Amino acid sequence: MDNVNNSGNEPEALTSELSQADIAALGIGAHPQSKKHRKRRLAIIITAAVFAVLILALVASFFGARWYYKDKAAPGVHLGDVAVAGQDAGQLKQTVDHEIRNSKIIISDGQGKKATADFKDLGVSVNVDKTVHNLMAAKGDGAGRVVPFSKSDIKLVAKTDDLPIDTYLTKTFVNDSDRAVPSSVAFDGNSNTFVANAGHGGRAPEMSGVKKSINTLIADPGETRSVKVAYKTIDTPVSENTAAAAADSANKILANKIVISNGDASQFEVPVAQLASWIKPDTDLEKGQINLRIDKDAILGYVNSETPKQLNQDMVSQQDIVDGNGKVMLTMTKGVNGVKVKDGDAVADQVYNAMTSSQPATIQQAADITKFDVKQTKSEMRIVVDRAAQTATVYKNDQQVKSFLVCTGKSGGDETNLGNYVIYLRYAVQTMRGPGYVSPDVRWVSYFNGGEGFHTADWNPVGIATGNPAAYGSHGCVNMNVNDAQWIYDNCPKGTLVQVVGAQPGGAVR
Repeated sequence: MDNVNNSGNEPEALTSELSQADIAALGIGAHPQSKKHRKRRLAIIITAAVFAVLILALVASFFGARWYYKDKAAPGVHLGDVAVAGQDAGQLKQTVDHEIRNSKIIISDGQGKKATADFKDLGVSVNVDKTVHNLMAAKGDGAGRVVPFSKSDIKLVAKTDDLPIDTYLTKTFVNDSDRAVPSSVAFDGNSNTFVANAGHGGRAPEMSGVKKSINTLIADPGETRSVKVAYKTIDTPVSENTAAAAADSANKILANKIVISNGDASQFEVPVAQLASWIKPDTDLEKGQINLRIDKDAILGYVNSETPKQLNQDMVSQQDIVDGNGKVMLTMTKGVNGVKVKDGDAVADQVYNAMTSSQPATIQQAADITKFDVKQTKSEMRIVVDRAAQTATVYKNDQQVKSFLVCTGKSGGDETNLGNYVIYLRYAVQTMRGPGYVSPDVRWVSYFNGGEGFHTADWNPVGIATGNPAAYGSHGCVNMNVNDAQWIYDNCPKGTLVQVVGAQPGGAVR
């Protein structure tokens, strides 16, 4: 019986020795709700993971969108009614051009006359590049740029002028004999000045409706608008005195020279006709005024196009002929610094400021300068022509090797020119021509200064023998005997230094 009782007490003793952690691990006495708790925790973990993945995807999508639209129009950007999101600069230009071409106004007078006009007909100037820039820059570059729900409507960057609108309407709807013509200002290429053209009163179309339609198309291009015009009888819309005063103001601007330099060796003056093209007389017919406007965009376009042509320079190495001691005897090619101009915006600003203030200006354009290098060539052969002694002495590495009797250019205007030169052109035989003479079959010709050179002079043995250029001198060349001229030809190649020294003798020196 004792054994049975001991055996029956074992489960109770075992349970009492287990810790609460052991019981929980074994699930002994576990409450049914603990399983639900674990399921809820698992669900929360899964939900948080999904949410984190979505956040990562959104962040990746955001930065991906910012990268994609970096050089493109942003989502939600419109030109009028046209969505341009995702278009690059080239595509935007095509879109802008297309919308400009398709912007039309059907104009009628209710009396049977009708015409269809576009921006060009009405003198509307559209800056396509600036419009494209505004489309690209719409919505900025912050975080909101790629948000597709915000919209940005961009209009054309355009300028209007009453005068071409009035001119078009008048020519289209009013007979020549009935027209009112405003006095105007125009540049005269013959006189290089602005002149005033007198106008007169008469019948004129009312253009307010057309102007309103133009402004609507600038904001929402690519459509066709319809408008009716009425007529009115008016005096000269702009007086001749007003036009004359505007012409005088324009000519004061033209009177000031604008010079642009590269800060090195080159500069140029902007032509008067070019300056005139930047002066825009804007006519306000309602106020009877002509206002002068300086076209800064046109100035910038000219500067960026023309100054590189005028001011850029390729670097040219200087070529020096030196003697045995390294002394420069002759610079055959003068060195030129390499120049590449830059920062056209700053130059355009200065031109614009000078013109608006009617002041002359010399403007130095910023440039990258490459300093020219110097290459020296030692002249092994050197010929010294001494006019006083009427000799030509040849040196090789500064050692005299030959001396010849010669007859140089004649006194009275044909003297052989003093200076340092090099032989640059040679002929074994040549027909020589000059003012008043022709010498056929001249042998062993070595030119060193333009038309001056060494050559055979069979016709001048006395002049060579006596050394008398005053009586027997040449037209500037160095006359020599046949063998002597041939020796020069055979032994003194192109690049040989020639030094002409000495005073011109008054008679024979031998």
